[in-house]
Amino acid sequence: MKLYFKYLLILFKSQMQYRTSFWLLTIGQFFIPFTVFTGLYFLFERFGQIKGWNFSEVALCFAIIHMAFAFSECFVRGFDMFSSLVVNGDFDRLLVRPRSTVLQVLGSRFEFTRFGRLLQSIMVLIWAVSSIPAEWTVLKIVTLFFMILSGVFIFSGIFILAATLSFWTIQGLEITNIFTDGGREMAQYPLNIYQKWVTRFFTFVIPFGCVNYFPLLYILDRTEGNDLFYMITPLAGILFILPCLFIWRFGVRHYRSTGS
Repeated sequence: MKLYFKYLLILFKSQMQYRTSFWLLTIGQFFIPFTVFTGLYFLFERFGQIKGWNFSEVALCFAIIHMAFAFSECFVRGFDMFSSLVVNGDFDRLLVRPRSTVLQVLGSRFEFTRFGRLLQSIMVLIWAVSSIPAEWTVLKIVTLFFMILSGVFIFSGIFILAATLSFWTIQGLEITNIFTDGGREMAQYPLNIYQKWVTRFFTFVIPFGCVNYFPLLYILDRTEGNDLFYMITPLAGILFILPCLFIWRFGVRHYRSTGS
């Protein structure tokens, strides 16, 4: 972790060399999800609710998923941009260093301008928490924290899987954005508003439902049966990172060096 924080500090200093550009990009990242949230507001202003969910409840879901995505884009951006290391042959240098390739790829890129997106998500989260008529207990606050953490691990896992494909495809594939950008847009609504096959896929394959649906039912006191099941579902999202790391190791073992 000491090495990781050195990577972080070095890249932060390099990005701050162009402060005007940095702050303009940060402001831009603040307004991008803000326009999406404005569209969400007008949607509920027109229809009132979507399948039993009101605006403040969906706003909580929106804030959680966008906060998780902001953290992932900031700290796991190295995997999102990994294909350039393979194309340029720079991944060979990482292999001969006495540190984990995961750590080195993580430390190769940070996008601190994503704090603009994070700030906007925090503002929406605070508003949604204060607007929802729920009795907030310590367990619900802990569940909320793990919902955000679970989302971070899921997006990070998708970035890792997309990076692993680069070992065979060389260039990054835009199709993976279906599960990153598309997953973010889909998961900003409660999962039960979609068709059953979508709900099942994003529960048992990519467990976004363990972030934005089951634990949300617990927070809103809409559970059926044992509350413990709904509380611990975010752990499935955290465990999602394990098979992704296993597939990454498989890809590293089958990587063909440039030989240069």
